[in-house]
Amino acid sequence: MSSPIAFEAPATGTGSKLEHAVLVLYEPSSDGSQSAPGPEIARVAFQFNPRELALSKGTEWRRQTTRADDTAGPVQFQASQPSRLSLEVFLDASQEKDTAVVKAVERLFTTTVPTPTSLSRKKPSPPWVRFRWGSLTSFLAYVSSVRATYTLFTRGGVPIRATVALELEQITGPVPRQNPTSGTPLPQRRHVLVEGDTLAGVAYREYGDPHRWRAVAQANGIDDPFSLRPGQVLMLPAVDELRRLTGGRDDAR
Repeated sequence: MSSPIAFEAPATGTGSKLEHAVLVLYEPSSDGSQSAPGPEIARVAFQFNPRELALSKGTEWRRQTTRADDTAGPVQFQASQPSRLSLEVFLDASQEKDTAVVKAVERLFTTTVPTPTSLSRKKPSPPWVRFRWGSLTSFLAYVSSVRATYTLFTRGGVPIRATVALELEQITGPVPRQNPTSGTPLPQRRHVLVEGDTLAGVAYREYGDPHRWRAVAQANGIDDPFSLRPGQVLMLPAVDELRRLTGGRDDAR
């Protein structure tokens, strides 16, 4: 029998047999776009379809402080939260009693590791993914969490049965701005600051270079980098736009 989960080459057609769920892996976008991924890397096909899928989505609101004791402050909408998809995958190799389950878990954990291509671009990022099952296609996402639980072992201690919980979070971004010189869209992403965020930290997570914090500050009209507050929204331009803001340099040291 085949492994419970196996990497497959990109599909070239569809068959008439029972359709199985699949996790499609893509290279992250090279131009900063949040809607179009890079080329397809591989597919993680599931031997057993999930029993259920859990979808969630939320909003972020901020309530202004008030000195009144008997009333709460006015609430203001801040942003929509990304959609999330949770599912559980069942793995079993109890008949073969081989290492197929261990290898399958390792393969799923690679969805949380930067791809070699993204590392070569100096913009490390794990693959982007889509979950597909028959006519169901999820939003473009990244795998935010992988949790494996081994439930059956051979006498020699080899795991031969497991369940893996996957958490997928939607990759989103605002409507791209227009490049005034070329007329082509320049994608941006929006980041809502949380307690402890710094411009250097945001620049490192987004561009792989903390020195680009000055360009981020310039793009958002921030004069004092120490004046950041939780709930504040930062616009994160594409790399090309960031270079334009810094006079063509890769960073703003």
